Amino acid sequence: MFLTKSTTFIIGPIAELIGIIMNGIFYVLGKIGLPNIGLSIIIMTILIYMAMLPLTIRQQKFSKLQRKMQPEIKKIQKKYQGRKDEASMAAQQEEIKQVYDKYGVSATGSCVQLLIQMPILFALYRVFYNIPAYLPLVKEAFSPLVENLYKLDPTGAILTAQDSEGKYIFSAVSQFAKRFTSESFTSGDVTFIKNTLVDVLNKFQKADWATLAEKASSLQGDITATTAKLNQYNNFLGLNIAESPSNIMKQGGVMIAVALIIPLLAAFTQWLNVKLMPQAESDPNDQTANTMKSMNIMMPAMSAVFCFSLPSGMGLYWIFGAIVRIVQQIFINKHIDKMDVDAMIEKNSEKAKEKAEKRKEKAQDSSVGTERTPAGVSRKNRLVTKLNPSQEKKIEEMNQSRRQKKFRQDSLSDKADMVRRFNEAGEK
Repeated sequence: MFLTKSTTFIIGPIAELIGIIMNGIFYVLGKIGLPNIGLSIIIMTILIYMAMLPLTIRQQKFSKLQRKMQPEIKKIQKKYQGRKDEASMAAQQEEIKQVYDKYGVSATGSCVQLLIQMPILFALYRVFYNIPAYLPLVKEAFSPLVENLYKLDPTGAILTAQDSEGKYIFSAVSQFAKRFTSESFTSGDVTFIKNTLVDVLNKFQKADWATLAEKASSLQGDITATTAKLNQYNNFLGLNIAESPSNIMKQGGVMIAVALIIPLLAAFTQWLNVKLMPQAESDPNDQTANTMKSMNIMMPAMSAVFCFSLPSGMGLYWIFGAIVRIVQQIFINKHIDKMDVDAMIEKNSEKAKEKAEKRKEKAQDSSVGTERTPAGVSRKNRLVTKLNPSQEKKIEEMNQSRRQKKFRQDSLSDKADMVRRFNEAGEK
């Protein structure tokens, strides 16, 4: 939540990359007179989903093949229904794996896109939640005000002021209260203090700016210049994308209806995107299919809930992300419908056979020269073992004794001798 960039594993580097891309887009828009964070988000969203298009097409092919092979999988599952022993479960998994190999798809194929999207989503949240940390041009908008505020109040007494009930006058301060009492702040670490001021000011709402102008009247000019620049950066179709719809609604009046646009559009576009995706044949007895159907209903609703409390920039990303996916889906559906599924299955089946043959050859090669003898020692090891003459003579005498000895018919010794003679014949 701080001006310091995220260092979380995977999320941090992705957020850094997204920040670089967004800052570049923002810079170019500024050069043409349109320095707007909302437009930067839209352009970046299009770039992200265009880069992920090959994965999307692959996932759609997987879905189409999965619908084709579903009857075969259900047949296997019905065959082993009610059999919970280890051998049956292993046999079922092997037969299902053979079906996947036949159709040339991976059992985890549908998860790849989700695994890639989730880190991007979390990284985007980090960037949108703290824009100044990743967009230096936006941070510069706070610089004059922060410099003068630090000179006026280096201890942060103005921002940490409380009312008669012990609540912070500036609502944004509660998120960073510990930073004002940390050793870095109290010891006078200038960089840390200024970064803290930027973090707090970045979360200011309209009422907070008015209160600050009252408490520090000498900063009125800096406050006006900073808010004017931030409004230019954050205003998108009348909405401040740095604020959440829940905060925008507190302004009352027409802003209540305006604030609801983001979560409602997010839910609608997500729902429309789901409807356009290829759907598996409904089966009332298929628990997995029923779960997916419920998720397809719940996810758009969850999008609305999240967008209501998160910065509007995140909702903007979801909306335009869904719009891009809808456009992509229309073209992908046309492409998928023209595909010869049977020819694809035949091609994948041939590849699966080639892979199976290679695995078989590899397994045979690895087992050559390592067959186990009854004594539990590999023949390969036995051949390279060197014995002294007395040991070899003793072993030969024991073998001669076994060959000459007569055993009672059908006794254990007779059967062991029969195995010995069989092995010797095989060696000859």
